[in-house]
Amino acid sequence: MKRFLRNIKGLLLIDLLKGMYLAFSYMFKKSVTIDYPYEKGTLSPRFRGEHALRRYDNGEERCIACKLCEAICPAKAITIEAEERADGSRRTTVYDIDMTKCIYCGLCQEACPVDAIVEGPNFEFATETHEELIYNKDKLLANGDRWEKELAAKLEADYKYR
Repeated sequence: MKRFLRNIKGLLLIDLLKGMYLAFSYMFKKSVTIDYPYEKGTLSPRFRGEHALRRYDNGEERCIACKLCEAICPAKAITIEAEERADGSRRTTVYDIDMTKCIYCGLCQEACPVDAIVEGPNFEFATETHEELIYNKDKLLANGDRWEKELAAKLEADYKYR
């Protein structure tokens, strides 16, 4: 009996008709895809994208050269050199991140006691050469200046989970 029903089902092309019905039913529904370069989807506040170094409101860089981010980085993508200032505070002279090594784990951001290094909302930073993906201190500070409003909002939204 099972064999007979299977043969009848195949003869009448029931599975094909079910598939066509499903395709036609989706044809008249609103599309769920977005037109990417022109429309952007929403990002989670915990999204980890391009790195940035932040500044205080007075314009001074936040990084105190504690080197916790360099120590905790599992990919060893961060290189920091520091010197002491005349007032006794330490600041970085070299802060490099090799973005080709970075695994975007967010441990550098979590280790930073002053929220100096953060991973921002930018995910569109494709380049043509490897050298463009080695970020120095100036580029990281420029990213921080460019994305400061979004970075502050992101850190505020994520604060209760820390």
